[in-house]
Amino acid sequence: MLDPTTTQLDRYLTLVSQRQKLVASNIANADTPGYQTQDFDFEAQLHAALQASGDSTPAPPLASAVPGLRVKNDGNNVDLDREARLLSENALRFNMATNFLRSELKDLHMAIQGGSS
Repeated sequence: MLDPTTTQLDRYLTLVSQRQKLVASNIANADTPGYQTQDFDFEAQLHAALQASGDSTPAPPLASAVPGLRVKNDGNNVDLDREARLLSENALRFNMATNFLRSELKDLHMAIQGGSS
């Protein structure tokens, strides 16, 4: 990575990607009898990832069943409204991080060119 900031952005985007995969899996299984919604505590995992030392990639978060969701007659508890909210939240997180990274790379590019654009 270029510097500590980009290392942290990489870790953040990795978590956003992992969350996106979980949400997509939950949506894909919305009609699967007995399926239990999976997720992880994003904030806790982000804190752990940012505290990790060096350039080592932290272990992926362990997903677990989400408690407290309404269970349908077939044993499935996927709440599509919840999953849609998480998709929107994830999109905002991704856009924020990539915009920040784009700005960092633009600054680096300008520094390499001697401040001229």
